[in-house]
Amino acid sequence: MHRAVTFMIAVFTLSVPALAASPTSNLGFLSRDSVLSWIDTYRAKPEPNRLPAAVRTLSRAGVLKEVETSGFYVGFMAGVIGSNPAIADQLIARMLPLPVEDQWVVVRAVAFSGLPDWQRRLHDLAPLLPARQVMIKQYLSGKLPLLGNLELDRDPTWTEKVQMHFGHKPPQPKLSFANNPELLDTLWGEYFATGQYQPIWRILTMLPWSKDRDSVERLTVGSMAKVTLANNVARYPDLLAMLKEMAPYQSTEVNKLLLETIEAGETMQAPTLRKQALASIEDLKRKGPGYRRDVSLWSQVGQGAIAVGCIAAASASLTVLGLPCVIGGATASAAMNYWSNQQ
Repeated sequence: MHRAVTFMIAVFTLSVPALAASPTSNLGFLSRDSVLSWIDTYRAKPEPNRLPAAVRTLSRAGVLKEVETSGFYVGFMAGVIGSNPAIADQLIARMLPLPVEDQWVVVRAVAFSGLPDWQRRLHDLAPLLPARQVMIKQYLSGKLPLLGNLELDRDPTWTEKVQMHFGHKPPQPKLSFANNPELLDTLWGEYFATGQYQPIWRILTMLPWSKDRDSVERLTVGSMAKVTLANNVARYPDLLAMLKEMAPYQSTEVNKLLLETIEAGETMQAPTLRKQALASIEDLKRKGPGYRRDVSLWSQVGQGAIAVGCIAAASASLTVLGLPCVIGGATASAAMNYWSNQQ
């Protein structure tokens, strides 16, 4: 997936436009725009009984087929279901039937709802969705993680950076915030459904990634978090008030970035943030990861070190590169010289 494209999509889809309400019946919707207008004001005036009609309208509009662009709707569905346990079964049942290609959103929304008995509800739903049995089983077995259980992707260790330098890729989880930008959309959808601070707090934890110099994926998601926060601060006074209240309780790094983001939103500078973010992403893609450019990292690979992974998976790469597979300063110098010639 082209991350810059995903970034642009997220910027424009997560800042839900404040559209004029369309004339509809008590439960129905005329278009995708009328659904967005309803979502835009939902947390001030919850109407959970209208969720099934909204889902069917979105399905008819063809916007639920793609995982990468449906995260916001999944999060909203999950938030509404999770906030209304007494009628959750009715809401889920009334969303169906849906085309096979759209049924995944119901499965993920139930799994992400946070209801204490989500497993029972998903198990009961299984017979109605025969085409989604594998997905349902993986959620029930724990092979697919829940949104509430996902932690931020950790930084690679020094040893892993050395191995990555020579092409070794650490195992990737099935779902992660860095590799699945739609999960950021999902958190926004949950906020629009509930107005609660938890999804916003999780978005704030991604702000340091807007300065990441090693991973295009993390830089993109962190930049998405920053730009969408600024966009929505400019639109929604309740979100602005929440962020100002949360700011003093963040880490020093997050607090600094959050205050910058709030100021950008209040002064209508979100487009400037977006341009800066896209420039940073392109710069990182052009120059490559910072750990490959960081001389201080390679200066540590010297005497007494297991130089550049000779005893690890990187030894094959050393042979390919024509570098001496030895332990000590010779390999360290060769590695540093090799990379300096690539810059």
